[in-house]
Amino acid sequence: MWAALLVSQTGSQMQVVAINWHVYLLTRSPLALGFVGLTRVAPIIAFSLWGGIIADRFDRRWIMFWAQSAMTIVALGLAGLTVTGHETLWLLYLLSALSAAAIAFDSPSRQALVPRLVPREDLPGALSLNLTMFHATMIGGPALAGLLIAGGSGIAPGALRAADAAAHAGTAGLTRIYLLNALSFLAVLSALATLRAPTKVEAPDGGHDHPLVALRAGLGFVFKTPLMVWTMGLDFFATFFSGSMSLLPIFADQALGAGPRGYGLLAAAPALGAILGSLYTSIRPLPRRQGPVFLWAVAAYGFATIAFGLSRSYALAFASLAAIGLADLVSTVIRQTLRQLITPDELRGRMTSVNMLFFMGGPQLGEFEAGLLAKTVVWLGATTVAGVTVSVVSGGAATVLIAALVAALSPRVRRYDVRDHLAPKEYPSQPSV
Repeated sequence: MWAALLVSQTGSQMQVVAINWHVYLLTRSPLALGFVGLTRVAPIIAFSLWGGIIADRFDRRWIMFWAQSAMTIVALGLAGLTVTGHETLWLLYLLSALSAAAIAFDSPSRQALVPRLVPREDLPGALSLNLTMFHATMIGGPALAGLLIAGGSGIAPGALRAADAAAHAGTAGLTRIYLLNALSFLAVLSALATLRAPTKVEAPDGGHDHPLVALRAGLGFVFKTPLMVWTMGLDFFATFFSGSMSLLPIFADQALGAGPRGYGLLAAAPALGAILGSLYTSIRPLPRRQGPVFLWAVAAYGFATIAFGLSRSYALAFASLAAIGLADLVSTVIRQTLRQLITPDELRGRMTSVNMLFFMGGPQLGEFEAGLLAKTVVWLGATTVAGVTVSVVSGGAATVLIAALVAALSPRVRRYDVRDHLAPKEYPSQPSV
């Protein structure tokens, strides 16, 4: 399963980069790029809670199978529209939303499945390994996407009308990316079809509750667990204000003059920082008292975002994005381990679906907010680059302030110790987190 997801997630990250670049080629607008985030988050808000209920009622393996199949069809649709030249902005938005709707059902089942596949004492290591895989795909996927886009931009000058040339440049590379992503899902579908593990959720005595009762139980568990509320809330607001990756095509092209290859490498930079952080924490584990580490990691995320927004050299921009990924890796490992340890198995799907509203809603809504703010600054008379800079820097500053506010208001977060949620025998002498 881990190996299959490595292949599939690489394709998915390639497609995320491709859609952003595709929208940029069609519009050159920061607001249009911001709307990409909105199209991704709206289905998450609409369906993720129901995806959690389904994950806690039915066989999680087959829920994943059908969700991954739906994402395969979306990728094929993107490829078909692009190769025939029928892609439009609104069709890109629609297909992006359909893919996000499938993720709303896939993610709760996928994350709830992990504790079924490893012993409880190995769960922190398994989650860390999954994060390493995820960030590895965020390095390889964007970098490969940048190379494919750049390699597919050599269209003969007379092949298109002059007015359409800029909008269609690079679509050959985009088509290849969408097709490769569709093929990558075959790895997961094959792994799921042959998986031999207890993936079906057994009904409790008396049967399952009514869906609305089950939903209320899941929401009640999450929001009556203060430590979970504080950490998820801080993650939401941090990624909301610093969620500016959708503006990266403009930043790479107009502020740095890097082109599609440079854009792909910049998009991979946060994952590179995360991989380095993962390797470091595997050698030198995080301290057991992880509350202060979590708060400093979120603050570092904000400071690195400020540095990225102010950078005008490619090297500084790359280093700042890598630092963003490093800080995010540390906070994510702490949050994921905490959530899985304190959540009963019969509630994991619903807990994951509620977390999706925070974990995915924050950055996707943040992309829309960043695009809207950048466009507003442009409307006031500034250049596009200046608008993007104001949006990114102000978001980073807001993240630092929010981390300081949570540190001041929540003793639970400041004092969080992972040993409080593990039996002594379950905490290894050298923890893999």
